Amino acid sequence: MKTNASTPGLAAAPGPSPEVTGRKLRSPAACLLLCSMLALALSTGGTNSAVFAKDKEHDVIHDALRRGEVLSLAKILTIAERHVPGEVIEVELEDGKRAALIYEIKILTPTGRIREIEIDARTGKVLKIEDD
Repeated sequence: MKTNASTPGLAAAPGPSPEVTGRKLRSPAACLLLCSMLALALSTGGTNSAVFAKDKEHDVIHDALRRGEVLSLAKILTIAERHVPGEVIEVELEDGKRAALIYEIKILTPTGRIREIEIDARTGKVLKIEDD
């Protein structure tokens, strides 16, 4: 019986062992999984355009903040607290529909509910309040 050199007494799989960069794969299933992951990674070349779009969105938001076209986070949080009292647990500034910048704020209320409030970043107008 052939034994595995790295673990004495452990029987090796029959036939040649596949190797990747000098390391032995433990089973044909591992080899299949690795090949599938590689094929998926190579076939998703379109993800670069999604990354580019996110970078562009980030640039739009950053430029608006730098030019003072949006209200400060302190002012936005004051508005949010007036409408939904509680503890702020998440804040996002999104490039919304129709070129509006929107703060999305999640708040944990004193009763334990999580509410989401959307506020126009330029005007401070409350656009929506809903349970999350």
